[in-house]
Amino acid sequence: MTEETQAASQDAANPNQLDPAFFTCVNEYLELTNRQSKAQGLKRISMASLYAAARFNAHVYLTHAGNAAAERTAFLDYMTTMYRRMLNEHLDGLGAEHGVDVGESELAEEYAATGFVPPGKPVADGEKA
Repeated sequence: MTEETQAASQDAANPNQLDPAFFTCVNEYLELTNRQSKAQGLKRISMASLYAAARFNAHVYLTHAGNAAAERTAFLDYMTTMYRRMLNEHLDGLGAEHGVDVGESELAEEYAATGFVPPGKPVADGEKA
């Protein structure tokens, strides 16, 4: 089974849950960046990670794009929107985990509409979730 057909079958079996192997991959990547940041510094590794992600995603896009020129703007919009959402989610979660006020989330209305209470936010009578 190829990587793509395996991912598709997992998506069909459980459409609302990410494959645990995804999180294993994320954790391995974070372990590498944490090791590198000890020698190189957090800001340098942050920039290196962004640069590497951009390069890899451009490669993936060019590998799968039907008409790269025509779909370029849509791809850039999709990727920047997705990254902004991920960054918001992590600011909300890590801010709550570390007890840091990160300000109002851009996702606050969406959270409220779905009834989701971000970790560390008051749920009732000053209690924390």
